[in-house]
Amino acid sequence: MTERVIVVTGAGSGIGRSMATGLLDAGHHVVLTGRARDKLDEAAHGHEHALVVPADVSSPQSVHSLFAVVAERFGRVDVLVNNAGTFGPSGAVDEIDPEDWDRTVATNLTGVFLCSREAVRMMKTQTPRGGRIINNGSLSAHTPRPASVAYTATKHGVSGLTKSIALDGRDHDICCTQIDIGNAATAMTEGIGQSARQPDGSLRAEPTFDPLYVADAVTRLVELPLDVTVPTMTIMATGMPYIGRG
Repeated sequence: MTERVIVVTGAGSGIGRSMATGLLDAGHHVVLTGRARDKLDEAAHGHEHALVVPADVSSPQSVHSLFAVVAERFGRVDVLVNNAGTFGPSGAVDEIDPEDWDRTVATNLTGVFLCSREAVRMMKTQTPRGGRIINNGSLSAHTPRPASVAYTATKHGVSGLTKSIALDGRDHDICCTQIDIGNAATAMTEGIGQSARQPDGSLRAEPTFDPLYVADAVTRLVELPLDVTVPTMTIMATGMPYIGRG
């Protein structure tokens, strides 16, 4: 099977948009979803294999409706890319408002659960069965930035969810990968390229890289046969202060 049916969440901007357009350019059918219809339409413009379906990944009903459309239109889903996410509030654990915490968890972690739940249900019963789920983790799934407790906690949660999906999906030909991305140049990371707070309290401009390379990596993952899996992948700007002590 050369053409896959792929759902990409958070596809209207940033890394999600790069992933979606890269997969479309590779000839796949891509369902672009997110909350902003206008941004999704812009990303899909000019691509005949694109389908825009607005949805809120934090809403069980919205996610269910999204996958109902996918099932009706294509009859299957081959790949789910869980990309939708937010940085959430900035602050240490004693500085975070519980409502801000809940909103971050709802998007970054519960959204991954809800979308994976619907995708796995389809992947188990479709013919041929199986599929691939790719979760956008973060370097913060391993090492936090200062004042990022909500974001970091959700990304650690994504790591556990990824491993559980991979384990439970193994007997159903379902693979699950976590891709951890460091400093791809998007609107969300624009400030990091100018001045990023370091653990020692200093401010430093950090290098970034073109998200096109993330899209290329995801396209290669998508096109692997289901008897090959990549549990984790890290792609990052070479000079960013992550490996070692900065």
